[in-house]
Amino acid sequence: MQIELNKENLPILKALTSETRIKIIELLQHQPANITTIANELKLTSAIVTRHVQQLEKANIITTYVNQNSKGKQKFCKLKIDELQINFPAKIHKPYKKHEIDIRVGDFSNYQVVPTCGLASQHDFIGRKDDPKHFMNPNKHDAQLLWFTEGFVEYNFLNPIEEGDEVQLIEISFEIASEFPENNFIWPSDVNFNLNQVNIGQWTVPGNFADVRGQLNPNWWPNEYSQYGLLKTLRITPNETQIDGEHISHYRIANLDFDSTFFTLRFSVLNTSENVGGLTLFGEHFGNHPQNIRVVFYYKHR
Repeated sequence: MQIELNKENLPILKALTSETRIKIIELLQHQPANITTIANELKLTSAIVTRHVQQLEKANIITTYVNQNSKGKQKFCKLKIDELQINFPAKIHKPYKKHEIDIRVGDFSNYQVVPTCGLASQHDFIGRKDDPKHFMNPNKHDAQLLWFTEGFVEYNFLNPIEEGDEVQLIEISFEIASEFPENNFIWPSDVNFNLNQVNIGQWTVPGNFADVRGQLNPNWWPNEYSQYGLLKTLRITPNETQIDGEHISHYRIANLDFDSTFFTLRFSVLNTSENVGGLTLFGEHFGNHPQNIRVVFYYKHR
């Protein structure tokens, strides 16, 4: 039960100010009991117990019912609630506000890629496969899937934080795999994540998956090509950057400039990495997870 701290709820608060009534509640937590049993346990008269029970019942903390058995009709008591939350009039610890940004995989603002590479929409390939210039195809915004062997794609998005907002957490989630011609379940790739031109960490994608068909893939997409990725979540906290709870760098919220008009997010595979295994990004209509690249800011508003 959840109540406000006000005079209308005084009967509930008063019901809990008696040691005897607390003992009755403790007794009833195990099972219902009749007035006689409660009186015997507490070494009180049935009349005194009845008055306490009536006050608890009026406060909606317990309920009573009549049971017919070999001894005749008996009044039983049982708990009506298992917790009580009291809301104070003023909130000292206010809940975080949330601002969510949805970025389609085809809405990149800058790129540099090396074949194998390509874009695909729900209906067909966009432009010619393995030709980087087609990443500038006018229909690139319809892309629900993109892939490349090395290089980067970069996304710009508006800074949603206003003056006086205090950011507590940033989450960036996406479905990702490495890139291999057709597919290769074990094909690691070191993917770097940059925010506002600063590297915030690296994570090794284990492979490019096609053991089963992606749940969201359109019918035209060939079975032998990459089918799905792993849903991963980058978290930038006041202390560090994590991916699914695993520490990947000491980059933290204080390192971000919230006065900037927009943020730039980059996914890259560097040719200097140990595992140059490419990158595949899945949109909401490919793979197994119905989402695009999702950026969520959690903040307090003063």
